[in-house]
Amino acid sequence: MEFDIELVGKVGSMALVNRDHDDIDYNIIARISRSLCPGMIWVTSGAAEIGRLDYIKRTGKELIGDVEEIKADYAAQGQSILMTQYRQFSDSRYSLRQILVEHQHFNDVAKKNHLKEVLLRCPEQGAIPIVNYNDPVSDEEVRKLEIRSLLASRGTAVECVDNDETASQIACLVKPRNLLIMTGVDGIYRDKNDKNTLIKEICGKDIPETIEAVEYYRTFCDGASRSGAHGARAKLKYIEEPLKNGTTVFIANSKYKIGDILQGNAPCTKIFVK
Repeated sequence: MEFDIELVGKVGSMALVNRDHDDIDYNIIARISRSLCPGMIWVTSGAAEIGRLDYIKRTGKELIGDVEEIKADYAAQGQSILMTQYRQFSDSRYSLRQILVEHQHFNDVAKKNHLKEVLLRCPEQGAIPIVNYNDPVSDEEVRKLEIRSLLASRGTAVECVDNDETASQIACLVKPRNLLIMTGVDGIYRDKNDKNTLIKEICGKDIPETIEAVEYYRTFCDGASRSGAHGARAKLKYIEEPLKNGTTVFIANSKYKIGDILQGNAPCTKIFVK
């Protein structure tokens, strides 16, 4: 099977933050950055949370007011910090390109094609795209109105409610060999309170059987790591379309190296069609 890209990867906000020190987890972002190379597309969360922590450090207080406005302001402050960290730790031979997306880039054919071309030019140019949802200019009320309009007219729409969905949509767009979703846990569990119940593989003999298995394991998932996140249940739903394209999916802990996860040398949940 032919693939356009080797890897689309995503790391969540909470996986990039050291809660003991209320700061960026520099070890994790350094480990990720050093593993990146052309042929990979990296979707990163964390701008809003890192911007919030930076604002508190500088002012000694948090912003107050409208929740959506605060999120936009924090994200605008955190974007530059996040990109600076990726640039600092990535191989200096490679170019890094920040690409900010919104739901409209996946719902409009012309914008979708443009985004795909931008992403696919990167490997041959020795560049690594660093993708994030464009929270600073995203208005939730307008977005919901646009989504409702699309649902009414077409019956389907991409909302990009979080970067798990964004990463999965990019995987649909560029057809990667692997899709890696990095979180703060080792993968999907039968019982989230029992670390011995990690589900190491979800697979089937063909696409329908694999999707059926994914749906079965979704029933074990509940809760989310933070407000606004949609949790493991949503992750498993989002990755169904990439699976149909032959992409192998890994859900793994951000404390492990990308190479170790892909090579089977770190605990994770691997989802694939046999």
